[in-house]
Amino acid sequence: MDKLMHSVYLDKDKCLGCTTCLRSCPTGAIRVREGKAKIIESKCIDCGECIRVCPHHAKMAKTDPLSKIKDYKYTVAIPAPTLLGQFKMKYSIDRILSALKSLGFDEIVEVAFGAEIIGRAIKYEFTAKHYPKPMISSACPAVAKLIQVRFPELTGNINRLKAPMGLTARITRKRLIESKNLKSEDIGIFFITPCAAKATEVSNPLPSDDLFSTIDGAIAIKDIYAPLMGAMKTVEVEDGIHNSSAEGFSWAVSGGESSYLKNKKVLHVDGISNVIKVLEEIENGKLDNIDFFEGLACIGGCVGGCLTVENNFVAKMYIEERAKLERMDSHKHLEEAYIKNLYNTGMMHQKEKLVPRGPKPLDEDMGEAIKKMHAIEELEAKLPGLDCGSCGAPGCRALAEDIVMGNAREIDCVFVLKDRVLELSKLTSELLQVGHPMKNKNENNEETEEEK
Repeated sequence: MDKLMHSVYLDKDKCLGCTTCLRSCPTGAIRVREGKAKIIESKCIDCGECIRVCPHHAKMAKTDPLSKIKDYKYTVAIPAPTLLGQFKMKYSIDRILSALKSLGFDEIVEVAFGAEIIGRAIKYEFTAKHYPKPMISSACPAVAKLIQVRFPELTGNINRLKAPMGLTARITRKRLIESKNLKSEDIGIFFITPCAAKATEVSNPLPSDDLFSTIDGAIAIKDIYAPLMGAMKTVEVEDGIHNSSAEGFSWAVSGGESSYLKNKKVLHVDGISNVIKVLEEIENGKLDNIDFFEGLACIGGCVGGCLTVENNFVAKMYIEERAKLERMDSHKHLEEAYIKNLYNTGMMHQKEKLVPRGPKPLDEDMGEAIKKMHAIEELEAKLPGLDCGSCGAPGCRALAEDIVMGNAREIDCVFVLKDRVLELSKLTSELLQVGHPMKNKNENNEETEEEK
C-alpha cells in the first residue's frame, strides 16, 4: 500500500499532552507519549476531529497558500458549496464568486456543478452496477477512509462515482485543454476546501487517474475568508458567474446528495460518531432494507468542516435560504442527455476500487500473531477497563496492544502503577519492621566473634 500524505499534523510546541484529542479520534489513531500527542498515520482518516477539539490549537491541516496560484499560467478556483454558507444573505452568490475570482483566478467553476451531475447519475449506478445493500456514498473522503480502516468488509458497498470535486476538476481541465489550447501543466486548479479530509484527497490522487483529474492545490476556506470579505465590498459583480443549481450547492448540508433519490429508501447521517453507529448496524446486517446511505463526517454536513469560519448551524441556514431563493428565481439544471453521456463514457467513475486499509498485522508470522493476540486479551483482562485515557492510549484494549507491540509499559496505566506503588510501599514497611536479614546476620556474627 502506498504511503498516504496526510493533511492533519501536530504542532509539538503547542501540544500540552492534555488527551482531549485522544478521546475524540474515531479510529484510535492518537497516542500521548512523553507529554506530547502522536498521530498513528496508518489509522488516521484526516476527519479533523482532533483539529476541532484541541483547546491549544496544536492540531492543524496542511493546505496551500493563495500565493501558489502564481505558479500557473491559467488558474481556476473550484469552491466547495460550503463557501456560500459562510456569508450573510446580503452578499449574493454572484458577488461571493466575483470576489473570489478577483483574488487572482482566471475562472470560477463551482463544485456544485459536479455535485449535480453526480447526484443525478446515482440512479444510473443502481441499474448499471451491483452493490451490496445499502450502496454507500463516496462523497465524504473521511467516511470512505473510516470504512477502509474500521469497517473493511463494507468497502464493496461504496459506489465508484467520483466525488464532485474530482469530477468538476476533470471536466474543467479537459475543456480548457481542448478549447483554449492550454497544456495541462499550465493549468492550476485549486479547490477551496472546508475540511482536512478533502485536502488530503487533493494531495493523494489515485495513481491510475488520468491527467484531467488532477487538482493542483487545496486552499482552506478559513485562510481565504478575510481577503474574500475585503474584496466583496469593492468588487464589480460579474453577472452569470454563478451557474449551478440549488440542488448542486445543497450538497453542503446533510441530505443534499440523498435528495436526488426520490424513489429509493435513503438514510443520511452526519457527525462521525453517528456515522460509526450506523455503519456498525450495516456491518451487522440490520439495515439491508436501506437502498442508499449518505454519511458525512462533520455535524450538519460539509458546513461543519474544521476549515470553515461560520458556525455550522448558521451556515446550514444560509445554504437552505439560498437554495430556496434559487428555486424560486431560476432553474439552472443540466440536460439529462449530457449527464447520461458523461456517465456512459466512464468519466465520472474512479478507475480503482477502494480496498481495505486496516492496521498492520500483529506479526507477519501467523503463529506469532495468534500468540500476541492471546497476550493482548490476557493483558486487557488485567487492566481496569475504564478507558480513561490517562495512560496515553484511547482505551485499555489499545494500551494492551501497545504493550505487546513494545510501544508501552504496564505501569503506563495509572491504576497498575498505583497498585505497584502500594505493593512496594507495603514491602518496604515490612522490611523496616523486621529489619534487613543480612544486617541481622552480620550483627550476630560480630557478637559471636566478640564472645570468642
